[in-house]
Amino acid sequence: MNMSDVLHWLGRLENSKIVALLLFFVTFCGILFYVFTGKRRTDRLESYKYIPFADEEKSHGESSHGESSGSDETRKVDEQ
Repeated sequence: MNMSDVLHWLGRLENSKIVALLLFFVTFCGILFYVFTGKRRTDRLESYKYIPFADEEKSHGESSHGESSGSDETRKVDEQ
C-alpha cells in the first residue's frame, strides 16, 4: 500500500468520518489523561471547585442590584 492509496482511502467520505472520530476521541482522552494525572494539577483543580461560591459571598457584601451610591451619577452631572 503506497501513499496515494492511503490518501485515496482517506478521501472517501465514509472512511474519513471514522478517522476523524478516532482522531478526536484519542485527542479528548489524551487531554483528560493530562488534566487528571499529576498530583499538583489534581490539587489545583480541587481548589477551583469553590470558586463559584466565593464569588457569591463577595457579591453579598455589595449592592445586589448594582445600585451606586450616587457619587458617580453626581460626577457625571457635574462634568456636563
